Amino acid sequence: MKEVIFDRKNVLVTGGAGFIGSHLCDELVKTCKVICVDNFITSDEKNIDHLLVDPNFAFIKHDMTELIELEKLPGLQKFKIEFQGIQEIYHLACPTSPINFEKNRYNTLLANSYVIKNVLDLAVKYKAKFLHFSSSVVYGPRQKDNLKIKETNLGHADVLSPHSCYNEGKRFAESFVMNYKDIFKIDAKIIRLFRTYGPRMKLNDGQMIPDFIYNALENKDLVVLGNKDFTTTVCYIQDVIDATLKVMESNIEKPINIGSDIEVNITDLAQKIIDIIGSRSKITYSESISFMTPLCIPDLTRASNELGWLPIVTLENGLKKTIHDLMANKGLLSIT
Repeated sequence: MKEVIFDRKNVLVTGGAGFIGSHLCDELVKTCKVICVDNFITSDEKNIDHLLVDPNFAFIKHDMTELIELEKLPGLQKFKIEFQGIQEIYHLACPTSPINFEKNRYNTLLANSYVIKNVLDLAVKYKAKFLHFSSSVVYGPRQKDNLKIKETNLGHADVLSPHSCYNEGKRFAESFVMNYKDIFKIDAKIIRLFRTYGPRMKLNDGQMIPDFIYNALENKDLVVLGNKDFTTTVCYIQDVIDATLKVMESNIEKPINIGSDIEVNITDLAQKIIDIIGSRSKITYSESISFMTPLCIPDLTRASNELGWLPIVTLENGLKKTIHDLMANKGLLSIT
């Protein structure tokens, strides 16, 4: 890795205009020069609009299935990449829309093959530290015993299912990362994210929390995609960003679970949103969409012992922050 010869590190964030990626850019730009690359398949330009005026931030619209030569892009001349290179790469580029899953299957296949190769080649080129955002789906569906799942669990995903482009794709991408790490001797790390929520989640995208909040503000029914027994875990975005920065700075060699290990009943979560807002909404149920299924619950022992990290934002406080954001976007008064 080239040394930092100017005032800040150069960092690359692929998928940086997405929900998680944009929050990561917000944090990184405080101390680094941030290059955000995205093609807006499931992300949104408004997530990074506020960063475009920052001299330490640059956005490049690009599909990472195609090679990219950062040194030749006029918009990046200010970062002097030809002299300083890239110090860190955070790789999040992969379609993640539950409601548009079928439409994005081909793009998901490419993201977990062509894209991961192209971004890893950049890490090799610049000898950059590399952090890959994987997913809890590598473990397969939640097991009947409901035990918290450790990183050593090999999982049991169906390689031929309609979801395999994402589920098995994420496993394949992890294999890509670990093989590149061994072959090319790069500093590469993997985090396995569990369900995350917070400001900037898309509405009407099959992600229940933002839709619950919007409908509660409108006094409309909150529709649970499943039955009264549907449970999950949800981790607030700022906790995930804190963990991300800790992982990048750590000496961790193996994948690590990042998320909440507290199981939450979706109906109870919906009722909590109604209570916080003071809404007149009712809770109803409908058939679950294919991408919204019970996932494993993470064992966070490794994160606690090796990172000194555990999520600290309570569900109620996280929901209030998310509600504040959505209300602000609707031009409403904030709640207390």
